Order: sequence, then C-alpha cells, then structure tokens
Amino acid sequence: MKAIITLLIFSMLLISFKTVAQPNNKKSSMATPAPSNGTQKATCILNPTKGNNVSGTITFTKVKEGIKVVADIQGLTPGKHGFHIHDKGDCSAPDGSSAGGHFNPAGMEHNGPPDMMRHAGDLGNLEAKADGKAHYEYVDLLISFEGTNSIIGKSIIVHEKADDFVTQPTGNSGGRLACGVIDISK
Repeated sequence: MKAIITLLIFSMLLISFKTVAQPNNKKSSMATPAPSNGTQKATCILNPTKGNNVSGTITFTKVKEGIKVVADIQGLTPGKHGFHIHDKGDCSAPDGSSAGGHFNPAGMEHNGPPDMMRHAGDLGNLEAKADGKAHYEYVDLLISFEGTNSIIGKSIIVHEKADDFVTQPTGNSGGRLACGVIDISK
C-alpha cells in the first residue's frame, strides 16, 4: 500500500512538472505544434486507412481532473478495438504506419489507461456495438496540451483487434483501421 501511494505521489509530481514545449520541426508532422497559451480543446478527425471504412471524431477537453477524451467512431466490426495516441502526426501512409509507434515520452511499458506507469498514448479499447459504432469517454491524467506529454500534433490510431494490455510494446492490437491527427480546436 505504501509503495502504491508513493508511486501515485511521484506520478502526480511528474505530471505537474511543466517543461517548455519545443516546436515540432519534423517534416512528418502535419499539425500545429504544442502551444504554451492555455489550449483548452483539441480535435482529431479519423479517416480510414486503405481498404477500411472506419471513421470518427475524437475531442480532447481540458478539465479540472486532466484531459477528457470523447470518441465517436463508426465502421468497426463489433467488439473491442485498441485505441492509441501515436508518436507522429502523419497519416500519409495508406496503412497508417507513418504515424509511428505509441506516444511514449517517458519510456514506460505498454499498459492500460488506469495505470500511471504506461505509455502516455495508451487509451485502451473502444467497444463497438452490433451497428459498428463505438462511444468512449475517459478523463486521462497523463496527457496534456503542452510540455513533454503534449498530444498536439500527434495522431490517433484505431486498431483491428482488442488491446490485451500485456504484449509489449503494442498490446497486440493488430492492423491500423483509421488514423487522424490531433490539432487545436478553433
């Protein structure tokens, strides 16, 4: 119990420690770099990768507790699908591979969203109903709109299979069904 409390305190201190956001000058980025002006909301429009028809919208809103993630996705097969923030804001490859791996600025192992010791991009699973639609809501404590854990300019990938939360470093989620870049809402 003492170790868990110490870990939680350390994690909260790590989250609250702000670093100066550096502009993303990589040619692969297709979104605006993280601002330091108090961004309150960001949006990601998902488009299908080649041969798929998955699409949707994800919003990220700064709330008192963290960043609230709300996703509405359609075109999925019924069941669970891995849902992650990826390192690069580039969806130009037909298979979504240009988005890179999971967003993991702290170099942690892959895990589920309730775990503080995880990739910042580990959002868990979406669960699609029989009509192929999935709705997801979660308040995340690790991601932010500025600093090291800034998601601005990163991408979201929806995967073909469920994230098993065990297999490193991806959760064995399979192919990439949809990709979109996270950008500041205007």
